[in-house]
Amino acid sequence: MTTGILALLGGGLVGLGLATALFAVAPTHPDLREFLTRVSTTNRRQATAAPANLKEQLGLWLVLHLPLTRLITPPETDLALLRRPVHRFYADKVLFGIAGLSFPALATALLALLGLHLPLAIPLGAALIAGIGMSFLPDHSVRDDARAARAEFRHALSAYVDLVAIARHSGAQTRQAMEMAARTGTNWVFERINEELVNSRFAGRSPWEALHSLADELAITDLSEVANIMRTSGEDSASVYRTLRARAAAIRDDLQSAEVAKANAANERLMMPLGLLFIVFVLALGAPVLLRVIGVAP
Repeated sequence: MTTGILALLGGGLVGLGLATALFAVAPTHPDLREFLTRVSTTNRRQATAAPANLKEQLGLWLVLHLPLTRLITPPETDLALLRRPVHRFYADKVLFGIAGLSFPALATALLALLGLHLPLAIPLGAALIAGIGMSFLPDHSVRDDARAARAEFRHALSAYVDLVAIARHSGAQTRQAMEMAARTGTNWVFERINEELVNSRFAGRSPWEALHSLADELAITDLSEVANIMRTSGEDSASVYRTLRARAAAIRDDLQSAEVAKANAANERLMMPLGLLFIVFVLALGAPVLLRVIGVAP
């Protein structure tokens, strides 16, 4: 029986390898984004440069040689917000998947040393489930980090909008006010906005177009609304001091409401174990009386 299972497993692995090889070399209609990513000079410079560690090398090799974009869609907006390269995301998924595959094998070997031999199907199934499950851990990590980064971005954005309103109210032009406010802050949000504004100046684009592009890239609607306000200011030369201050106040109110909801949810989670503890306490006190009533205890 064991020999048959091993033969089936070996045949399945060989078939999977052949199918993967055929899938990689089969002539298909290539995705334009994937093709441009592979032939871009930026990725070629990254591939030829010496990566920082083995994980970087693995990620670059996966992106350049395997069609992972056809199988796994990376969270591009979250990765752009965190400024994490796609190849590092793929490397994390592969490494976590390998770790999940190895854990059941190590546990089976340890049990075998202790004299407990499991059927082959159990460690194989456990390895498959653990490998697939752990390969999704980088997705959850990126999603959680991006959620926290967006909240931080919105906090800083409210301060940035106030600074733009003050500069605009003081007589500065639209681009000047936006760039002065971006240079005032020292955290990564202000640096990111300032970088986009500087690039737009050299590219000959308007500053509100740069904010629109950044808002679309990072999926932050508040930044897009600020860009719309500044576009009106640039076209009509109107004073937008009150509009900007109201937008900043609305962002802060929204953030405060989210924090209050988070605190209420934490309080509800805290009350659940306290309620269970109270029930156990009541049962412990009432159990002797109940036992006497039904005649079980003397």
